[in-house]
Amino acid sequence: MLEFIPDGLTLTDTVFLFAASFLGSLITAALGVGGGAFLITVMAGILPPLALVPVHGVVQLGSNASRAYLSRQYLDRQRLFWFVTGAVIAVVGGVWLVGRLDTQLIPLFIALFVLWITWLPMPMIGLGRTRVGLAIGGLITTLASFLVGASGPLVSAWLSKDAHNKWHYTALFSTAMSIQHLLKIIVFGAIGFAFSAWVPIMTGMIVLGYLGTKAGLKLLGKLPEARFRWLYRWFLTLLAVRLLVMWWHSLQVS
Repeated sequence: MLEFIPDGLTLTDTVFLFAASFLGSLITAALGVGGGAFLITVMAGILPPLALVPVHGVVQLGSNASRAYLSRQYLDRQRLFWFVTGAVIAVVGGVWLVGRLDTQLIPLFIALFVLWITWLPMPMIGLGRTRVGLAIGGLITTLASFLVGASGPLVSAWLSKDAHNKWHYTALFSTAMSIQHLLKIIVFGAIGFAFSAWVPIMTGMIVLGYLGTKAGLKLLGKLPEARFRWLYRWFLTLLAVRLLVMWWHSLQVS
């Protein structure tokens, strides 16, 4: 089994990645958003920076695609079209950004981003109700995804989650995120990232993510949401602070 694990990772690392994929998908399916930020924060403490965003993109594509499939009858295809239009335009900027980014800064960006979305109020931008607003949202959030991987909270704010229509929101959000991750994978593949070395890890995480999605959808609307969100906020904060400490330590020893 160890021969399927990429160099630099241990069996324990792999188990943690699989567990994080399951929990991240469960959180997103049950609460509507947040699982991607949880997953990439865990991954950032395990994976090398160069592999972090592209591997996370593949895993989240699997997770979001399964959620999109399970809620497909509720999808608003017109709103999706305009969001994807902006996301496709962002690919040009993504190629430029990835080619010039210092990968050692990625863990720092992720930790600060996670602390921001955890403790500062995320405004419901509301522009997701117009065609131009959706296109701008697709453009901006896709560019952000190249830096921090988990752009879900930004996409959620742009789409303005409707608490009274959770299934329609889940369908639009998960489909938009699936396409966004797919575009990101294409860009990283085009610049030469070797996805093949990570296929076993990514496959296992996608399978566990699918199981987490099914479990989370069964819990949709049934969790004591306020308490769960409180615990989740503090746990995510600890992960982000740990990531900052690890990043600072890596600077001292490099």
